[in-house]
Amino acid sequence: MLTWNSRRNVTWQECTIDAPLDPPISQTPQVAEDGTYFCTFSNSVLHRGATLTVNVTSEGREFQGTLTFCNSGKEGSGAVNFSCLIYDVRFLNCSWARGPAAPADVRYHLYMWASLHGNVSECAQYVLDPTGTRVGCHFDQLGEPQTTDNYFFLVNGTSNETDIQFLDFTPFVATEIEKYNPPANLTARNNGSYYVIQWDNPVTRFNISSHVLYYELDIQRKGSFSKRDPVFQRGENRNEYLMPSSAVTGVHTVRVRVRHVYGDAWSDWGPAQPFGFPEKNFTGFLVVLIGLVVGAVALSSMGLMFLCKRFSLKQKLFPPIPQVKRELAGSFTPTQEMAWDGDNPSAGSQEPEDFLTVEEMKLFVGGEAEMVGPAPALNPYENITAVRGRLGQ
Repeated sequence: MLTWNSRRNVTWQECTIDAPLDPPISQTPQVAEDGTYFCTFSNSVLHRGATLTVNVTSEGREFQGTLTFCNSGKEGSGAVNFSCLIYDVRFLNCSWARGPAAPADVRYHLYMWASLHGNVSECAQYVLDPTGTRVGCHFDQLGEPQTTDNYFFLVNGTSNETDIQFLDFTPFVATEIEKYNPPANLTARNNGSYYVIQWDNPVTRFNISSHVLYYELDIQRKGSFSKRDPVFQRGENRNEYLMPSSAVTGVHTVRVRVRHVYGDAWSDWGPAQPFGFPEKNFTGFLVVLIGLVVGAVALSSMGLMFLCKRFSLKQKLFPPIPQVKRELAGSFTPTQEMAWDGDNPSAGSQEPEDFLTVEEMKLFVGGEAEMVGPAPALNPYENITAVRGRLGQ
């Protein structure tokens, strides 16, 4: 709040604040009951310092007054990396780090209020680091939630060695710093053409529209080294994602998380939900089959090589055809026929002749002889029995 008094009649006035990293803000001053003029810059960040200016027109003349605001204390002694997060609907955690130039005995203090004119309360449950320095705070009594809640924070500090710089912020919009619980009831079913993935909205502290929710789906194939790109979806659409069945080969998993569309705090990932069917392992079967065939061929080859060494392959594959002895073959050479009279050759036969006699065979059965018949015709190639004689003069 910037205040001043004017000694003359004023026809025009304006006040301005110019802070580093923020655009200048100007406004028309208000007048208090005692005639004091004032301007309130409610959302300005001052820990980096600021320049405040008053421009006045009085009796046709222009006047200007300037005031420089400084953050007293040793440079680098204030807290850094401040952040706050609502979680599990009703809890609030804030954290920060010790300033790089803070003395060893620095003692930080956190103050919070929920509206511009609300009650200011100091943290009741500080979180300490291993050296005993306050580096966080836990709030477990946030009061009844209102969609318009804004949280204001201020961190200052004390030390016996030096002044500690303070740290202030623009108001934290409560609905944007909530870390939601993971979406519940995640399911994946196949309707024949698509896998239909559905989920429920998370339970939130504030009664907000589903349009401000922002989801991320992580869909991956089990056992695959390549990663699919995430799927992002606004809450203004149905909590549903369709994945073509033709694009799903093998078992897949899907998980989902959520955040406020204007926030940075993602929820934790929900449990992964599997879907799809395992692929038939034709490759493994083919490898086994090829191995069996190769093994059988190798064993057969070894057996064949062994046989070839033990027996002549040529003799085994092409056995010799039996030949009739020359002496016997000559016996079957056609000769000139002659007529016999009883046991004597016909007259005029001068040359001795070779002859064969064929005798009847008798089979003795039970001590009695039984005539079987004449001996079968001789086969010149099997069991030849011949009686050779000579007939002469």
